Amino acid sequence: MKTGNKSHLNNVRLKPDQESVWAYPRPPRLEAISKHIRVCYAGRTIAETRRAYRVLETSHPPVYYIPPEDICVAYLQPESGSSLCEWKGQARYFSVVVDGKRAQRAAWSYPNPSRAFAAIGNYVAFYAGLMDACTVDGEKVQPQEGNFYGGWITKDVVGPFKGAAGSSNL
Repeated sequence: MKTGNKSHLNNVRLKPDQESVWAYPRPPRLEAISKHIRVCYAGRTIAETRRAYRVLETSHPPVYYIPPEDICVAYLQPESGSSLCEWKGQARYFSVVVDGKRAQRAAWSYPNPSRAFAAIGNYVAFYAGLMDACTVDGEKVQPQEGNFYGGWITKDVVGPFKGAAGSSNL
């Protein structure tokens, strides 16, 4: 595990099937995966795929991007406003609306990402904490802490993670 000057991270112990977010690169890396990804809200499956990408960035749990053709886009309502990622470009946001139940700004995408992230153009990522359940190969994920970050924490990903209380010095 590469930790640079973060000596307090040297105590993190990995099992053979785990990866440390501190070994993820900066700038981030895009990785195609074939794991079964599922997003549920208000009793409905919003998205389900085995054709997702994940973005791996130092100190963050992976963010999963789902192809639009594997999403029930009728449940996505575009929202005003945007944000800018120094690596991926300008993001747009969506609320998830099912039978009158609304998760405000619960998903985002990059309609015109940078060249390095062109593969995820118009793919959609979801904030796990705003959904009823997000799973990776059947495991319910834990959302990354913080109101801005959208990483999904599974048993095979080890922190500490940026966004958690006390992580500002990481």
